[in-house]
Formats: sequence, C-alpha cells, structure tokens
Amino acid sequence: MNSFVKLLKLLLAFFVFSTLLSCEKAADTIKIGFIDPLSGPFANVGQHFQQELELVVERVNQRGGVLGGQKLEVVALDGKGKPEDSLIAFQQMVDQGVSFLLQGNSSAVAGALTDKVKKHNARNPESTVIYLNYAAVDPVLTNEKCNFWHFRFDPDVDMKMQALTNFMAAQNNIRKVYLINQDYSFGHAVSKAAKQMLKAKRPDVEIVGDDLHPLGKVKDFMPYIAKIKASGADTVVTGNWGPDASLLVKASDEAGLDVDFYTYYAGFVGAPASIGEAGIGRLKQVTGFHSNVGLGADELVDAYRSRYPDSKDDLYFVTLLYAVEMLAQAIENTQSLDPLVVARALEGSKFNGPVGEVWIREDNHQLLQPLYVSTLSKVGAEGVKYDVERTGMGFKTDGRIEAIDTVLPTTCEMQRPL
Repeated sequence: MNSFVKLLKLLLAFFVFSTLLSCEKAADTIKIGFIDPLSGPFANVGQHFQQELELVVERVNQRGGVLGGQKLEVVALDGKGKPEDSLIAFQQMVDQGVSFLLQGNSSAVAGALTDKVKKHNARNPESTVIYLNYAAVDPVLTNEKCNFWHFRFDPDVDMKMQALTNFMAAQNNIRKVYLINQDYSFGHAVSKAAKQMLKAKRPDVEIVGDDLHPLGKVKDFMPYIAKIKASGADTVVTGNWGPDASLLVKASDEAGLDVDFYTYYAGFVGAPASIGEAGIGRLKQVTGFHSNVGLGADELVDAYRSRYPDSKDDLYFVTLLYAVEMLAQAIENTQSLDPLVVARALEGSKFNGPVGEVWIREDNHQLLQPLYVSTLSKVGAEGVKYDVERTGMGFKTDGRIEAIDTVLPTTCEMQRPL
C-alpha cells in the first residue's frame, strides 16, 4: 500500500511539474493574431496567407526568435471575410492576451477592425493591440481613418493605380477601358482611382463601362463578359481578388474575350490557371512582389515551395514578411513587448527586404516599397524562371517603380497617445 501511495505521489509530482513546464513554455511565446477568412467563399485566400505567415514566423524563430530566445506563435482565427465575424474573432484574440494583430483580406473588415482597435486601446490601456494590416488597401485607412495603432504594409489602391496607369499611359493600343470591381469600399476605390488617373494621363481613353458586382456571390460572370464584349473595350481594369478574379478571367477565356486585363490580384489563387495560355501577354498585374523579381527573392520563393511541396500556389506577398520582420525588429530594438513602445519604434523604421529597402511613413503609417508591373509569360522566356500554380507560365517584369516614387499626399492627422 505504501508503495502504491508513493507511486501516486510521484505521478502527481510529475503531472504538476509537466503542467508548470508547459505553462512556462507557453509564456515564452509571443502570440501574433491572424484574422482572415478560413471558411466561406474566400477561404482559399485566407488559408494561403496563413501559410505565408507561418513561413515567415518560422524564419524568425529558426534564427532564435526575439528577446534572447522567445518564439513567435501564430493564433489563427476565422473572420470569414465579414466585419461582424472578424470583430468577434478580435475579442477572442484579446481574451487570449494577444497584443499583435495581422489582417489583410477585405478593406471592409479592415475598416471595422481599425475602429475597434482604436476604441479598445482607449478603453483598455493595460491591454493595447497593434494592428498590422498586410493587404487591405482602401486609401481611407491611412488618410481620413488613420490611426496610431494601425500600420499598413501593402501599397494602397491609389499608389498601385498610380503605377498601373503610368504604364498604361504609354500603351498606344489602349483606347477603350472597361472597369469591373467588387461592390464594397476597395472596389469603389479602384474604380474611382482608375477614372481619375486615366483621365489625367490619357484623356483620349474612353471609359466604356463601370460595373460593381456583389462580393463573393457571383458564380457566373458570363453576363458581365457579354457587356464587356458589347462595349468594344480593348482593356479591362479590375481589383477583383480570390474567386471573383479567377471566375472573371475564366469566363473571359471561355467566351473568347480578346482584351488585356490590368489587375491588382489576378496573379494568384486560381486566376492564372483559369485563363491558361490565353492570358500570355494579356494578363497583367501591379504588385509589390512576384516570383521572378530576382534580386534576393529567389531564396524566399524556393523556401515557400520547399515548405509546402504539395501546394500548387506560390509566395505572392512579401507584406507579411515585412510586417513580421519589422515587428520583430522593433521588439528587439526596444527590448520591450509593450505595444505603445513597439508602435513608436515602428514609426519611421526601415528594413532591407528581398527587393530593397522599405520604410514606414511617420505621418500616416504607410509602408513605402518598390512596385512592379508584370505580364503573364511562358517559363523560359527571358526573366521568367518560376511559373505560377505549376502552369508553365510565370510573370515577367515590365517595369519597377521605386519606393520613393510611390509617395502620395495624405490627409491623415495622426492622434498619438500622450
């Protein structure tokens, strides 16, 4: 009996020790919240970016983490691509003690989150949160709705349209342009910027259509393709992303629509594979990165493919890399996890990334980085080493716009904590 009691005591002691060790280990991690659609029509987009985030977090952890060995830990929550669900996810994140939030898919979600973060931090100074926006690009987020706690790592709609229309202005074959975008803040911003900038740079170009369609609800784009055909357009400009991009270009291919597509997000998650070889020379994009930019990017492209060998998608954004690396850099430089201290360190900070130096504007917290206009081309052509979605086609750089040349005026009047 005494032996049995001793054994029970030993087992209890081992259980207590294991629990304490587990708690200590958990306390050593720095949690980074990730709120994006992990279910619903845009789940493939959210899941893709979760993979990109895991890759860049692993890279930080593999070199020792921060603060002498603390590792980063991703806490992924499903916002379903909807503001109301994302706000519920935010509260769940805060309840877990997470101080750093990453989100990018949907500017409507971003608008709700930036307001929520601002109010939460004002009411709860003991548990403030930094919002690192890696892909929601409505210009208002760093203008009228700018917020000390919000940092954007992707160029906004106007910055991208500035680069895209500079390129378009030099194309003499562009005469009639059709605009088709998703009916929410981002799509409206793309339409507005295209009309304003094309009018200023190419007043001879005619806007022959301007459609806004429900976000993530259109299953058949043939009626829109018929309208584009009837308009006589030679060029389509779209900010569509996710299934709305791939279904649009797929329908255009099936209908034999002979136009050039100038896009923001038609380079990933199904769009290139949908249009196939019909997109060679016709499917164009404006991005901060693509697999064939060269410079120091090849190692990063290879690392993604090695990490996810069964995935047909590719590393698409480096904005997640910028967000995580610059957060880690700010934590290291300040030797602090206090969000207020870290946020102040992020302002004006610089980082030497895979395509050159990037930096955060102090006046509105917008990251400045080089931009690329590229065209879908056959692998093996000059400048096309990597394909996309294992199609035998990849994007070839048409032009690079330096970070300093993407700077636009801001209406932000930043209110900083005392």
